[in-house]
Amino acid sequence: MRIAVDHRTHYRFSEPQARIVEMLRLTPGDTRDQTVVAWDIEVNVDARLRRARDGFGNIITMLYADGPIEALDIAVTGEVLTADSSGVVHGANEPLPPLLFRRSGRRTRLTAELADFADTAAAGASDPIDRLHRINLALFEHFGTIAPNRDQGFTAGAAFRLEAVAPRDLAHMFIATAHGMGLPARYVSGYRRVADQPSCAAHAWAEAYVEKLGWVSFDPSAGMSADEHYVRVAVGLDAQGAAPIIGQRIGPGSEALDVDVHVDQLGGEAE
Repeated sequence: MRIAVDHRTHYRFSEPQARIVEMLRLTPGDTRDQTVVAWDIEVNVDARLRRARDGFGNIITMLYADGPIEALDIAVTGEVLTADSSGVVHGANEPLPPLLFRRSGRRTRLTAELADFADTAAAGASDPIDRLHRINLALFEHFGTIAPNRDQGFTAGAAFRLEAVAPRDLAHMFIATAHGMGLPARYVSGYRRVADQPSCAAHAWAEAYVEKLGWVSFDPSAGMSADEHYVRVAVGLDAQGAAPIIGQRIGPGSEALDVDVHVDQLGGEAE
């Protein structure tokens, strides 16, 4: 599938800023099942952009801009060719061993409530991949409302007690339950193309490492593994480690943020 992404981030400041430094995890990498055809990052101010990789192997772009800056617009546009791999990640840049991802952060710690939920969902399944798929589907079915929103910093346990959650919260819950099984698991940020819904938000899901298969994707906000409708951008231990944009500004006042994301299919391929 050929997927087009248009991701625009708009910052408005109540007072001019003297300096802005940001790290952008907004560029996908090539894998065996994902090929970046074109990708461009533009900003509306005079800025230095430097491309590198972080410790997880993600492509990052460092943005440095000196003021006075009253507004900052970051426009990301690109096209990616994707193929269905039954959720298995092939050929990604992997500088770290899978065992590192058995580490739980503050937001992915397993609570007793989550552990009981996972045990019930996976009851009767002995094979790890079967257990993971059952937990993934159970999380999807448990939460009737999926509402992408700004990150509120919920831990997996706190989010589990909410009625409406975001994809990032479900990813944290899934990671916590996978860790409870003794499996490496990590957070993934990227994009998901949904038929007839080109306007959306940046997406999030999870990956778990399964022996003889490698890294396998699970999206508990959809109850499925990632397929050709997904564009994989960055991985981390949690949402903070794979956040599309993080940084700091030097200057007084407050800021207002608006994000507009469009993900659409090109070429008219059949569903």
